[in-house]
Amino acid sequence: MLRNWRIERRAAAVADGTWPEQMHPVLRRIYAARGVAAAAEVEHRLARLAPPQQLGGLEKASVLLAQALREGRRIVVVGDFDADGATGTAVAVRGLRLLGAGDVDYRVPNRFTHGYGLSPALVEELLPRRPDFILTVDNGVAAHAGVAAANAHGIAVIVTDHHLPGDSLPAAAALVNPNLPGDAFPSKALAGVGVVFYLLLALRAHLRGSGWFGAGRAEPDLSTLLDLVALGTVADLVPLDYNNRVLVDAGLRRIRARQACAGVLALIEASKRSVETVCASDLGFALGPRINAAGRMDDMRLGIECLLSDEPQRARELAERLSAMNAERRELQAQMVEQGEANVAQFLARYGSDTLPVGVVLYEPDWHVGVVGLVASKLKERLHRPVIACAPADEDGLEIKASGRSIAGFHLRDALAEVDARHPGLLTRFGGHAMAAGLSLPAARLAEFAAAFDAVTRRRLDTRLLDPVLQTDGCLAAQDYDLELARQLRYAGPWGQAFPEPLFDDEFRVLDWKRMGETHLRLTLQHAQRREPLEAVMFGGYAGTPPPARLRAAFELVIDDWNGRERLRLLLRHVEAL
Repeated sequence: MLRNWRIERRAAAVADGTWPEQMHPVLRRIYAARGVAAAAEVEHRLARLAPPQQLGGLEKASVLLAQALREGRRIVVVGDFDADGATGTAVAVRGLRLLGAGDVDYRVPNRFTHGYGLSPALVEELLPRRPDFILTVDNGVAAHAGVAAANAHGIAVIVTDHHLPGDSLPAAAALVNPNLPGDAFPSKALAGVGVVFYLLLALRAHLRGSGWFGAGRAEPDLSTLLDLVALGTVADLVPLDYNNRVLVDAGLRRIRARQACAGVLALIEASKRSVETVCASDLGFALGPRINAAGRMDDMRLGIECLLSDEPQRARELAERLSAMNAERRELQAQMVEQGEANVAQFLARYGSDTLPVGVVLYEPDWHVGVVGLVASKLKERLHRPVIACAPADEDGLEIKASGRSIAGFHLRDALAEVDARHPGLLTRFGGHAMAAGLSLPAARLAEFAAAFDAVTRRRLDTRLLDPVLQTDGCLAAQDYDLELARQLRYAGPWGQAFPEPLFDDEFRVLDWKRMGETHLRLTLQHAQRREPLEAVMFGGYAGTPPPARLRAAFELVIDDWNGRERLRLLLRHVEAL
């Protein structure tokens, strides 16, 4: 909307390492640009996972859960209402039952009535169930009041979380979070589902050492949960460091072998993906949004029930309902993004681009609180600056809930912490990560918050970061436009956050084009060094005018395997006229 993307080719982050002779030179170049220099770093063996012993709090949490299992205590898992929380809840429930827990239930707060995480109101609603233990998943590190309320009723709370902590920690019986100060765990990028999976590994080891397994009770294979771990990790957009790549790759292999749970297989079917060729992008762009739709539009329980179902037909029914919710979410999101873009355009027309805030805050009284994070994400992409989208928290409109998305190099949660420090009482609550955060505040103080957020953003943000750069892996030789390379690229990841999908750039002549639907393009391109033309598509690439006759494109080399026939295709991400 404001600035044009600039294509910049990635430089090698490491010297060319020692690779098998059969590895394609393009793959070597791609790995070197991502800091990978040895074959061992792309061999995703579970044996090379960071050991659970390095994650603080696991021993204490394992002792408490082992006691609960031996004494038949009631455990209630309290998750979060996003895909990470849903998969983490399913992993916790399934894992504890596999380990021998006889009384495990779960509860996820409703976004619209409880707000985020373990709150005193949620604890009150749990009391009729008489839980002995509450196990939080993907939340709890900031739940001071909720933990205190549980403690007051004699309920022990075990917190598993990955969000950044505040200045103090809740008085939980045990707290597991790789991002706690001083924690020695090497991977700070674990998603919430990854943290609870590590807890299950530690609990199994503790139970093994105490003689829990034996006659009549077999030791379970916890790798059966890795499909859910992979899904939650990718959907939560945590950086795919080596440890996370091992977890995700192992989960994808199970899915491709049809060893996933019924719910994951049903979601793949509902999203028209192929089980045999599923990759990380399918988890992030097809399955994750369907699970998230439940928490955004209604109640995450629907998504969790899909992931807990062992009956294929029931799982299919739930997956179809999630798909319908996701379609409703997409339509609502498009309307809200259009409103947001119109507001920005009006501002620019009236005041000029130089006056646009560096930290943008947008609000509409009819916006849906469950979708504001997606709106912030879309507008962040359009404006290439931090964006916070706000909506009324309830019908009376006295409180606002908001969700923000950031650009690379600007730590959103730290910025909100500075706003909170400079304006005590302005934020009712806040939390999150570098790239995404949530917050609440009184509606009457929205203008004050918008000014404060912009001021902090201007102080903290290097203005050079406002010029968007699209990094590519360079051009391809004519012979590299090849199905075999495309196959290798598909499975050479898993690709994702901080380990980006290979993206190339080159110049082409447009031989033919046609519109697909309202906004998409199908093109036939000619490369100067290649006789055969290339088929390409660009989603969202049609804005009412034909594409340029000659263009420079940033593109992915992908396989179109519609109807079981494999064809090479370029997926265009950005084009510039020549």
